[in-house]
Amino acid sequence: MADKVAQHYAGGGDLADLIAEGLRKAGKDTDRLTTADLRTVDEFHIRGHKATLELAARLGLQASSRVLDIGSGLGGPARALAETYGCHVTGVDLTKAFCDAATVLSGWVGLADRVDFRQGDATSLPFADATFDAAFTIHVAMNIAAKDKVYAEARRVLKPGGRFAIYDILQGEGGEVVFPVPWARDPSISHLATPDAMRALLSEAGFRILEVQDSTDESLAWFEALAARTAQSPPAVSFRVFLGEDFPTMARNQVTNLRDRRIRTVSYVCEA
Repeated sequence: MADKVAQHYAGGGDLADLIAEGLRKAGKDTDRLTTADLRTVDEFHIRGHKATLELAARLGLQASSRVLDIGSGLGGPARALAETYGCHVTGVDLTKAFCDAATVLSGWVGLADRVDFRQGDATSLPFADATFDAAFTIHVAMNIAAKDKVYAEARRVLKPGGRFAIYDILQGEGGEVVFPVPWARDPSISHLATPDAMRALLSEAGFRILEVQDSTDESLAWFEALAARTAQSPPAVSFRVFLGEDFPTMARNQVTNLRDRRIRTVSYVCEA
């Protein structure tokens, strides 16, 4: 199963090279890039950078904070937190191609000293107990059946009192998901929890839930706008880099899934 998930996201070719090529075609100087230049590709979740900052604001971060990003992808959220708060963020991701590209992209924007990335499994994190002051995960657990292990591992590596924020896609009340979607081309690697199941999972892992926010309506508006832009004038660098040419279909299906409430986007803020 882990291999199938990694293959879904791996794309074809060296991701950093593909992103650099797209940026050059768009007229960007790859020696003078900012984090904003990467946002059409490196924050691979619904509502993008805005959602990242909303989640980060609930973590109580300081410049001295050590933060863990579980399922770090191309590193956009990790870089956003490092740039905004001056903290150090470690990202862990199942897909080696993402970790390699995240490291390269961080060097491009001058953040290599404040972020690092390593390949690893969210259900068995390669860190000692009580290592991090805060942790977060964005659009990751949809691919993981053993969510109990993910949240137990997050609790283990957090210091007592540390905050854990989750922003994920959950199973809605409107029926089965229409595939393909950005996290899965078919149901074999899609494992959505319900809102009730999420509360139970987090509590059983040893977290106290401080806040729950449903952003489904905002997510629908965001994906409608994204689908329209992609159809009319796709950006030079987008999620197609690693999802392939069927990404526009995935985007359209997400509009359907959100509109029908087949899926919901929900964030949780917890304390260890």
